[in-house]
Amino acid sequence: QARIFLFYGFSYHRGLTKNMLKQLLVSLPGGLLQERDKRAKWNGIPTLLQKLYESSHPNSDLSHAHSFLKVLSSQLSMEAMSFVTEDRKTAQESTFPNTYTFDLFGGVDLLVEILMRPTLTMQKKKPKMNDDLVKDCLSVLYNCCICTEGVTKSLAARDDFVLFLFTLMTNKKTFLQTATLIEDILGVKKEMIQLEGIPNLSGLVQSFDQQQLANFCRILSVTISEPDVGNDDKHTLLAKNAQQKRNASPSRAEVNQVTLLNIPGFIERLCKLATRKVSEATGANFLQELEDWYTWLDNALVLDALMQMATEEAEQSSTESSDESSLATSPLRHRLPQSMKIVHEIMYKVEVLYVLCVLLMGRQRNQVHKMLAEFRLIPGLNNLFDKLIWRKYTASNHVVHGQNENCDCSPEISFKIQFLRLLQSFSDHHENKYLLLNSQELNELSAISMKANIPEVEALVNTDRSLVCDGKKGLLTRLLAVMKREPPDSSFRFWQARAVESFLRGATSYADQMFLLKRGLLEHILFCIIDSGCTSRDVLQSYFDLLGELMKFNIDAFKRFNKYVNTPEKFQTFLTQINSSLVDSNMLVRCIVLSLDRFENVLYPPVVEVLSECCLLSYMARVENRLSFLFRLINIINVQTLTQENVSCLNTSLVILMLARRKAKLPFYLNALREKEYAEKYPGCLLNNFHNLLRFWQRHYLNKDKDSTCLENSSCIPFSYWKETVSVLLGSDRTSLCAIASYIDEPFMDLDRDLLED
Repeated sequence: QARIFLFYGFSYHRGLTKNMLKQLLVSLPGGLLQERDKRAKWNGIPTLLQKLYESSHPNSDLSHAHSFLKVLSSQLSMEAMSFVTEDRKTAQESTFPNTYTFDLFGGVDLLVEILMRPTLTMQKKKPKMNDDLVKDCLSVLYNCCICTEGVTKSLAARDDFVLFLFTLMTNKKTFLQTATLIEDILGVKKEMIQLEGIPNLSGLVQSFDQQQLANFCRILSVTISEPDVGNDDKHTLLAKNAQQKRNASPSRAEVNQVTLLNIPGFIERLCKLATRKVSEATGANFLQELEDWYTWLDNALVLDALMQMATEEAEQSSTESSDESSLATSPLRHRLPQSMKIVHEIMYKVEVLYVLCVLLMGRQRNQVHKMLAEFRLIPGLNNLFDKLIWRKYTASNHVVHGQNENCDCSPEISFKIQFLRLLQSFSDHHENKYLLLNSQELNELSAISMKANIPEVEALVNTDRSLVCDGKKGLLTRLLAVMKREPPDSSFRFWQARAVESFLRGATSYADQMFLLKRGLLEHILFCIIDSGCTSRDVLQSYFDLLGELMKFNIDAFKRFNKYVNTPEKFQTFLTQINSSLVDSNMLVRCIVLSLDRFENVLYPPVVEVLSECCLLSYMARVENRLSFLFRLINIINVQTLTQENVSCLNTSLVILMLARRKAKLPFYLNALREKEYAEKYPGCLLNNFHNLLRFWQRHYLNKDKDSTCLENSSCIPFSYWKETVSVLLGSDRTSLCAIASYIDEPFMDLDRDLLED
């Protein structure tokens, strides 16, 4: 079989192990191998590999082996470069690339053995391997990973090798190649690595300079994030709850987060990395330069290698010339390194912000929050906002164009989105949200509360003024300014709205709402929904949610709404947008229902006036409209399709019924649901579905403290009343007028009896 393989080539290698091919290669006369090499078009790879085997036996000094490896590295690097440049398609069309030949004859295993050889010796003093040899071994391995399918997975399966790679990161000369290979391997590793298993992790991280730490964040992002099993919103809550029951103990990602937080000075250094300033580029063509090289550059190894070259060039040129002004007039190839340095910094800030964001959303959230505040992350980002995060370019800066037209993957765009995600995580249901303001803006909040004769929010009173933003504007105010300038369908609008909404989420604060209302936020949102022609469902959903938080229980907001929506046509457009997708708009519907209920219980003349004049409140005051929303909210979900995104529809329907129960109108609403079923000729379906949904609600929320707190804060309805109402609705007494079972005729009872048990 081996002879057949040699004669006919790759098509006949099945059944031959790499070890068999290695033995064949080692024992084959050089002349015969060269002859077959030419015939099979192996490009000299087996011949070079044969020499590498012969010169790398355990007792050799590896100097000859290194010379052969250099030749191999050069050939394989050319192939790898074609994979990450414009020639990618051509390279992938090659049936058996050089890296495939190299791996087939055992080259990958040989390099792993050479690298790990010092760890296998019994000598007390471990032999030191040449740095250049280590770098070339790592580069060849990485090239094989990106060019040949299966190599990365085979390396990832070797836990001893993966942990060994981390020890190589202590050497600055081999750090770059090691980090890039580890990143690639961890990306495909089936079982997440445990950081606490890395020898002397704390000492390793503390030995890194800032650039190395930024690089290391790329690796950390894989180790602290839960495995990606698809879009989080698309996985049903039923499946997630079952998964949580099976895995009650902390996940590896959560354990790794704790491990990182226990490293002295780790968070402080990340904050410094995230907020350090970037040198401004010289020359008028900076943006064009950036685009010229980024269109073909999308691989971290290539970028880092070029950065290394740029640094070396800078060191050489500094000894030859000290005229910095020559940079602005020199050709593009001489100005390119400066552009690369700026984008290099941006790319690593993305990774640093990602790590901080994940930690902020973890179980140690309060501990992380305290440290981020102490190390002044928010004021630092505020100082970078205009000069780096949202630089004032032309409108084209906000549009993803060219080959990336439909992809938010360029460094600048990724940086902006990661920044906005961090703000969202930082503000969401946490008292530290007031650090997004400066001292003057905090005083403005106090003045709003005083004027309205309401007490200041405790979190505002407790805010440490030495940790808030500096300058004329706080970070939240700067964000509002750029939000208003964003094109209607810009993907940034979604993240901007989410970040601002998170500032308002939690217990409703009148002062917070008025602070944003005074800056024209409500009018901007309504323009986007009604007049801008925005068609993005994601953007509209984020604006509906933000509008709900902004208007909830705020009579001034409803006045402003009525002033902007001043024609029947505008109001109809607004209703059409709401009705086009209740999954997207139901949080706003909930806000209107809750606000209406509160206003109806207040006899204060200005409130009575708004109640009678506001078209939105008048519309929701009509019981037939509330019933219409209730029918559709229950009808668009069932237990099997409930996700984190649409479970809000269930809670909104519950809010409508809780408010009805307070007014002793719950039987009326339940009977209306029954009549709707019969009118639509599907008796029992709607009510049985709702019954199943409420059974799931009990299982889901009664074991989740955070979720129950959120429901209570957002609705101002005690969670005890939520639980009580659900229990009443699920009552088994068919004589009770408040039990769903009373409104389902016997033949149609329990259509989906086993739904929750499946």
